[in-house]
Amino acid sequence: MRQVVLTEPKKLEFRNIPDLTAADLKDNEILLNVKRIGICGSEIHSYHGLHPATFYPVVQGHEYSAEVVAVGAAVTAVKPGDHATARPQLVCGKCGPCRRGQYNVCENLRVQAFQADGAAQDYFIVPEDRIVKLPEGMSLDYGAMIEPAAVGVHAASHAGDLAGKNVVVSGAGAIGNLVAQAVMSRGAKKVLITDVSDLRLDIARQCGIENTLNVAGTPLKDAVKDIFGDEGFQVAFEVAGVESSVRSLMECVEKGGTVVIVAVFSKDPALSMFYLGEHELNIVGTMMYRHEDYVAAVKAVAEGRINLDPLISNRFPFEQYDDAYRFIDDNRMTCMKVMIDLEQ
Repeated sequence: MRQVVLTEPKKLEFRNIPDLTAADLKDNEILLNVKRIGICGSEIHSYHGLHPATFYPVVQGHEYSAEVVAVGAAVTAVKPGDHATARPQLVCGKCGPCRRGQYNVCENLRVQAFQADGAAQDYFIVPEDRIVKLPEGMSLDYGAMIEPAAVGVHAASHAGDLAGKNVVVSGAGAIGNLVAQAVMSRGAKKVLITDVSDLRLDIARQCGIENTLNVAGTPLKDAVKDIFGDEGFQVAFEVAGVESSVRSLMECVEKGGTVVIVAVFSKDPALSMFYLGEHELNIVGTMMYRHEDYVAAVKAVAEGRINLDPLISNRFPFEQYDDAYRFIDDNRMTCMKVMIDLEQ
């Protein structure tokens, strides 16, 4: 079978290795035939040697959809022929966070495609506790985007009850877009998404996010009154990974409000301790997702509460994996989700 390995920064190696088969399965394992792989921004960081927690060499791919080929004797969640995806988190199950159910921040967390081999190969084996069945008829493209959608669902859950609250999402890339859609699906009153790219904001509107703002032309502080009136906004999500963004959110959010930090910052920002303390803000971190977030993401996509179609901007066959990475580098402001199609 085919396999793509990131052996060192900017070097992808294509390998042919023996097929995995049903004979390789343990009782609780599932053999998948991988069909689609979405390329994540973090994998681009790994490609450039800028991801501090990537171990080389490593097989790529952690956003994927697949067809179930075979199942172990004890598996009941899926059967051969089903379509599925799976969480890429490998956890110890023994540390404090794992014992209290917060395994997404396991003290010994390994994420496939970064600290453990991922799914960029024709066949892949996962245990039943990480598998998520896709509804019949759901697009395989959508299935490969359940992972980033689950990031949005998990982030939205960190702001508590959103019913009747106004929300700002800073950053309209794929994750910011999905955070905004997840927030809307949880009943937020009015949601505004901001960016410096008119293209990304147009895609946000195509996804049903009506209120958009290009902060390159109008700073958030100047637009809050026009958009929210006297109500202001009570919750913010920082998904841009830019110091000026988080500082602006802290300045503008209602006193006593919540700012959820979703983005990974390449450089630690200097925050205003004045706004944090004097405005009694809640600054909350969020990390990946848990299984229930995957399940909720599948349900939201299936019910049309999260719209993925406008986010899929380009696709490449498996043999052009390297070209896909270079394409993202050359078109960062115009491409959203790039898909690897193993069936091409």
